[in-house]
Amino acid sequence: MIKPAARPRSVPKQAPDFTSRAYWNGTIKMSLSKFFILCVLHKRPMHGYDVARAVEQTTNGCCSPTEGTIYPVLREFEEGGYVTSEAEVVSGRERKVYTLTDKGRDAFKVAVDSWMEITQCLVDSGRVVDEAASSRTCCP
Repeated sequence: MIKPAARPRSVPKQAPDFTSRAYWNGTIKMSLSKFFILCVLHKRPMHGYDVARAVEQTTNGCCSPTEGTIYPVLREFEEGGYVTSEAEVVSGRERKVYTLTDKGRDAFKVAVDSWMEITQCLVDSGRVVDEAASSRTCCP
């Protein structure tokens, strides 16, 4: 009788370090990139490189999306009907210029509302942390 080949043992995935600021910054920036891509395209049509620079400028460098971030998101938005693209010659090179659709403008409005709600929750959470810290340092 032939024995089936042994399956390779999987290496356990290491849990993220939730006390790491880098972990939280990366998670937040990944989510905010989609929001800010919609935001800058809400202002005007532009090609991918301009989108990346506009997001970086809009966020004062907080979000600096790379080509590896921008183009998959733009493709996802295009497939979903949130943006359209058209080839144009820009500085002698053919580039895709992305334009927000009405559906994309609606998505941006919903995103703003959602982020504002989350922002309020974050502000409230900060107050809880501040209150807890001040109550520990106060004398009875």
